[in-house]
Amino acid sequence: MTSHQRAILLMIIAPTLWSMAGVMTRHLESAQGFEVTFWRSLFSALFVAGALLYRQGLPKTVDTVRKGGGLGVLSGMMWSVMFICFMVALTRTTVANTLIVMSVAPLLTAFLAWLILKEHVAPRTWLAIGAAFAGISWMFVHGMSEVDGQHLTGMMIAGAVPVAAAINLIAIKRAGHGVDLVPSVLLGSVFAAALMLPVAWPLETSLHDIAILATLGFFQLGLPCMLMVKAMKNLTAPEVSLLSLLEVLLGPLWAWLGAGEVPAQETLVGGAVVMAALVFNELAPSRRPQSTALQ
Repeated sequence: MTSHQRAILLMIIAPTLWSMAGVMTRHLESAQGFEVTFWRSLFSALFVAGALLYRQGLPKTVDTVRKGGGLGVLSGMMWSVMFICFMVALTRTTVANTLIVMSVAPLLTAFLAWLILKEHVAPRTWLAIGAAFAGISWMFVHGMSEVDGQHLTGMMIAGAVPVAAAINLIAIKRAGHGVDLVPSVLLGSVFAAALMLPVAWPLETSLHDIAILATLGFFQLGLPCMLMVKAMKNLTAPEVSLLSLLEVLLGPLWAWLGAGEVPAQETLVGGAVVMAALVFNELAPSRRPQSTALQ
C-alpha cells in the first residue's frame, strides 16, 4: 500500500469516527452542553498525550510541541473552537442541522487558500461557494416556520466550526511536512477543557455519561483528529475536503438509526444543494487534468 493510499484510508476512518458524535450524545442521561464539552475535551487530551508519550517519550513530546511554534498554537486554538462549538451546537439543534452547516468548510478553505496562500481558485469553486451559500440560506429562511429560536442558535454556533476548520487547515498546510502538528490536537483539547471547566462547574455527570464521554474523547475526537493531521501530509486539499464530507453523510444516518432523529425537510433540501456544490467542486478536477484549480 502506497503512502497516498494509506492517507486515503486514514481520511475514511477519521470522518467515520467523527460522525458518531451525534448519536452517542443523544444517549447521555444528564450531562449538559458545557460539561459534555469539558469531559470530551479532557479525555481527548489524555488520549493524545498518552499516544505522544508512548510513541516519543516526554522530552521529545515537549520538543515537538515547542517546534510547532505560532502555527501550532493557532492550530490548537482552532481545534478548541471546533471542539467547543460542535458539542454546544448539538445540545441546541439537530445532528443534521449541525453537520450541514459544517459542510461548507471545504469552500471556506478554498477562499482562505486564495486569500492567504495566494493559491489559484478555479471559477467553478466560486460557483460552488455561491451554491453552498444558497443552500444554507434555504435552510435558514425557509425553515423559520419549523425551526425555533433554540435551533437557530445552535446552527449559528455550529457556523463557527467550518470557519475554524478552514483556518486550521491553512495553518497545517502552511506548516508543511517539516512540522508535526499532531500536538496541536493536544493543545486544542487542553484549551477547550480549560475554557469549559469554569462554566461546567460543579461537575455532576453520572458514571454512565462519563463512560460515553470517555469513548467520545478517545475514539471520536482525539484519535480521528490525529489521523487527519497525519493524512494531510500525503493528500491534496480537495481530497481531504471531499473525504471529510463522510461525516456529513453518516452523522444524520446514525442519529436517525440510533436515536430516531429524522432530519427536517428544509435541512435535507438545503443540505442536498450544499452537498451537490461540494461534490461538483471536488470532482471537477478529475475530469479536467489540465485545470490549475486549488490543490
